[in-house]
Amino acid sequence: MRSTASQGGPLGCLDDPELLRAVGRGDEAALGELYDRHAGWLTLRLSRRCSSADLVDQAVQDTFVALWRQARRYRGDGEIGAFIWGIGIRRMIDLVRRGARRPAGRAWWVPSWTAHEGLVVSAEDEVLVGVEHGRLGAALDQLSPELREAMAATVIDGLSYAEAARLLGVPVGTLKSRCYRARVELREALL
Repeated sequence: MRSTASQGGPLGCLDDPELLRAVGRGDEAALGELYDRHAGWLTLRLSRRCSSADLVDQAVQDTFVALWRQARRYRGDGEIGAFIWGIGIRRMIDLVRRGARRPAGRAWWVPSWTAHEGLVVSAEDEVLVGVEHGRLGAALDQLSPELREAMAATVIDGLSYAEAARLLGVPVGTLKSRCYRARVELREALL
């Protein structure tokens, strides 16, 4: 296996799609560069949704192992960050499905959207902060924690009802009811 770095150009000059193509060819250094670029934000986003640091760390590691194995599956029709996020959130769900125990008194899903010093804020996070502090944010704050968790899992992170129910440890029907109730309460609060 020949590294991209040894082919004449530093990896830092390559864009993400080029790095992912190199990973697909078996370039470990390219995977390391992708890890350096993306592991920080992935860890942060997953930690906003899961209260277990151990599960978050495992999900991040599993994500990059999966990226190594699945690099050739990337179709090139979206951002690499979105591709990595899709793998990462599903790795988190897989960990929960495998029977990881929930810490007593703590929710798996912890949507906090808090700013952290020294991090570059994405456009997505800026929108979420705007939601949190606008009329919708005030309406969301009025929801019970169960309804907020259901909305965060299904609307903000785009999980299916089945995935969100598994992650939150509730039956699918319960999750659907919570989402329905949350929408009704939000609609009333915003009128």
